[in-house]
Order: sequence, then structure tokens, then C-alpha cells
Amino acid sequence: MSRLPIQTIDSAPAAAQDRLRTAAQANGFLPNLLGVLANAPTALETYQTVSAINARNSLTATEREVIQITAATYNGCGFCVAGHTKLATKKLQLPQELVDALRGTHALSDPKLNALAQFTLQVLEHKGQVSDLALQAFRAAGYTDGQVLEVVLGVSLASLCNYSNNLAHTPINAELQPYANQQLAAYAA
Repeated sequence: MSRLPIQTIDSAPAAAQDRLRTAAQANGFLPNLLGVLANAPTALETYQTVSAINARNSLTATEREVIQITAATYNGCGFCVAGHTKLATKKLQLPQELVDALRGTHALSDPKLNALAQFTLQVLEHKGQVSDLALQAFRAAGYTDGQVLEVVLGVSLASLCNYSNNLAHTPINAELQPYANQQLAAYAA
């Protein structure tokens, strides 16, 4: 049970209703995360704006999902793990082996993606104060200084969602349940 109200299009503050309506049409359902964020229309707007900005950075869609699933797993956010697993498997059609490794924070078979996942974990664990060695390893994998900051952008977006869901105990929508990590989903039930 959610500790914060999950707003619907009709119950949400007026400033959030159009955003929720658009999201429900785009997704075919209204993700509970958005219903939670609608309690503060500026939080919902921030999520949607930063998501759009993040989607146009120089990282590939696969790389962006590496960051999102890694962060959601690290932060213990079952809702985001489920949502990003669905996106990774259904929309991006990423190999199940890759998705499973991300969900378990295991080494990835692709060296460049593994470097990205490891760097993301370093950013999270050290709150951005990564070692020179970690930064050097990320650059050596072929990433640029701009992409260093794009990892921080992705972690920032994930933090907004992960922390909001963790605080609210946002239940995972039925549409996302098949993609849930049962260990992380347990608290959100």
C-alpha cells in the first residue's frame, strides 16, 4: 500500500492533469509513479522534462537503460526495475542475459556496457566522488567527458524516481508485474 496518494487524472491537482492524461495515452495505462509524482505537479514536470532531456543525450538507448536499471537495482526500487525491464525487453529488445545481469548487478559480457554499469555504480556508491582510477577506466572504455556528465544526468533522473517510489512504497502496476524482480517488489506490495 502506498504511503502517498496515487493520483488519478481526475483526482490530481489541475496543474498535473494534462501531463497525466498524455502519459496514460502514451503508455496505455497510468504508471503509479506518475500518480505519486502528481502530488507535487512540479515533481511530475521535472520527471517528464528531465526524461525528455536524458533521451536526447549522446548515449544510446541501451546505454541509458544500463544506467537506469543499474541505479534502480542499487537503490532498491522495485517499481523502476520493473518499468525499465519492460522497456529494455519489449521496446529495445535487449538480450535477456544483459537484462538479468543488470538486475543482479553482475558483470556484463559487453566490455563497454560493463564499464558503463561499473562507473554508474561508482557514481552512486561514492555520490559522484569517484576515484581517478574509476574515471580513467570509464574513459578507456571509449566514453567521453561529456558522457561522464550524462551518467550523472541519468543517475539524477533515476534518483528522483527511485527515491520517490521508495518513500511512497509505490505499488507496481499490474502491467509491470511480469517484469518485477520479486526480491525488490516485496516491499511495494
